[in-house]
Amino acid sequence: MADFFNSVKEVITQNPTNLKKPHIYKAESDNKKQMEQLKELYKTAPESVKPQIERDMKMLSYGIAGEDNVMFELNDSYLPIIVLHDLNIKYDDLSAQIDYLIITKKVFLIVECKNLIGNIEVNSNGDFIRTTEYKGKYKKEGIYSPITQNNRHLEMIKKVRVSSKSNFITKVIVEKYFNDTYKSVVVLANPKTVINMKYAKKEIKEQIIRCDQLISYIKKLTKESKEPVFTEKQMYEFADFFNKLHTTNSVDYTKKYICDDIIKSEDESKTDTSNIEETQIYKELRQLRYDISKLEGVKPYFIYNNSQMESLISAMPENLDDIKKISGFGEVKCKKYGDEILKVINKYR
Repeated sequence: MADFFNSVKEVITQNPTNLKKPHIYKAESDNKKQMEQLKELYKTAPESVKPQIERDMKMLSYGIAGEDNVMFELNDSYLPIIVLHDLNIKYDDLSAQIDYLIITKKVFLIVECKNLIGNIEVNSNGDFIRTTEYKGKYKKEGIYSPITQNNRHLEMIKKVRVSSKSNFITKVIVEKYFNDTYKSVVVLANPKTVINMKYAKKEIKEQIIRCDQLISYIKKLTKESKEPVFTEKQMYEFADFFNKLHTTNSVDYTKKYICDDIIKSEDESKTDTSNIEETQIYKELRQLRYDISKLEGVKPYFIYNNSQMESLISAMPENLDDIKKISGFGEVKCKKYGDEILKVINKYR
């Protein structure tokens, strides 16, 4: 009889009962939708634009492959968890793109998936430095810390959860115990990536794992948690709450290739000038970064790294809100540098 009622409940709620294995509550990915959009655009694009579209598809493919690796591990785990993939959440002027939100019986886990190319070093200051090799030449650059990125996601989720409570006392309780319930981890999805954390601090090391360590990490986190166990009903209520916050992160790719330094004529596209690093907008953004770093006495990649600079050129943001959609540009960074960045970009719009 119990099985009968459970079956009826599953039909009504569209959710499984007696959760014994992962339920992928939200599976779709904006990245995959964007990849399909790019493939369609590529079919009719002029030859001068195709190299840039190919580059965007390649970058997207890295992210998709990394997220697929994480999904494989989760699906194969047989853990009683609820998984939400690719959440794009906005709150006031803030936004966050969360690769995976995993709801366990005791904790929420925010997963930042990184399919990084090259070798990564994390120094004693928590800086992430990547070394890549191409044709015998090695290139070293700083990259935006995925741990910082994940911490920003946690802070935003805290604001959302606190604001959702109408009672003052409940707000205080949620804020006070938030860090006990919500955790974050960076998952390196590329098995070829070598990461050196010899000099990294302990709290940094504990927040970075490889993809094949994710399931044991979740088990350990749940076992060590002293928080009360969520009921299955509560778990789905949380899943509903976060899923309703999601908004589609759409990109209009027809606007992305209007920069004169990226869209080249047929003849120009056959030369090396199609390299984004040789474009004038790239050089100006790099010079701006250098000038600001000198004034602030920090390393240039602390302002924005090469990958973020290329994302700026690809997206051609029109305002500060557009800049915030680019990974690595939060509220503080946009407020400090956003107007100067837009001045450069607007010259090439």
